[in-house]
Amino acid sequence: MMPAEFDVTGKVVFITGAGRGIGKGIAQVLAEAGADIALNALTPKYVEGTAAEIAAASGRHVVPVVADVTKADGVKRAIDSVLATFGRIDVLVNALGDSIRKPLVALPEGGAAASDEELRFIIDINLTEALLCTRAVGPHMLARRSGKVINIASWTAHSGGQDMVLYTVAKTALAGFTRAQALEWAPFGVQVNAISPGLFPDVVTSGEEGVRRSMQRAEETVPLKRVGRLREVGFLALYLASAASDYMTGQTIPLDGGLSLG
Repeated sequence: MMPAEFDVTGKVVFITGAGRGIGKGIAQVLAEAGADIALNALTPKYVEGTAAEIAAASGRHVVPVVADVTKADGVKRAIDSVLATFGRIDVLVNALGDSIRKPLVALPEGGAAASDEELRFIIDINLTEALLCTRAVGPHMLARRSGKVINIASWTAHSGGQDMVLYTVAKTALAGFTRAQALEWAPFGVQVNAISPGLFPDVVTSGEEGVRRSMQRAEETVPLKRVGRLREVGFLALYLASAASDYMTGQTIPLDGGLSLG
């Protein structure tokens, strides 16, 4: 029998970047644990099917929310839509993210540096989104003196990554944001924590060849010698979304098979 503290039945969770990948894995686990879910994505391409799939499997109320949450007006429309549908938001999961493997400055051995547009894209999708969405749900959670914010950072926030300067900057800033926001909201009963996943390939995002390369890389670089399974992030998110984690705030927890230890 599961301890009552892990029960999230009836909680309302808003997850960004949830049409596929880690966001989808989190949504699946939280829905199975009893939560109702609003899944956000930029387009309906994946998120509508994902919402229908999770709703059918879990029996929970799962809805797609199509919006650009790197923009303030898109965030407002998304949060207003979730509140109109469910009446509240108990948990915000900022799972939107992406990376570009380019250096900040072109290196002597060749290869292009990240463009201005790519720089802004990486900062916006990995950091600005979390700032905007947290700001939007803040008044609601503070007024209720209850809520959980879960940011999805990265193993690079702990150790960096070659050709991943921009991504590392954004995810490291996200970890700092997690600490600072947690302190600001602690007196009001709102916890803010983060998860730092390692290698969690998704065939929908990376394709079969991308997954194969990730698995090979994991064999060479991850102490546990394997890639992560998307649902494994969901299990940690369940802990952070539930009352079991009420005494934890401001933490960024690595979930990377030991990758960041090297």
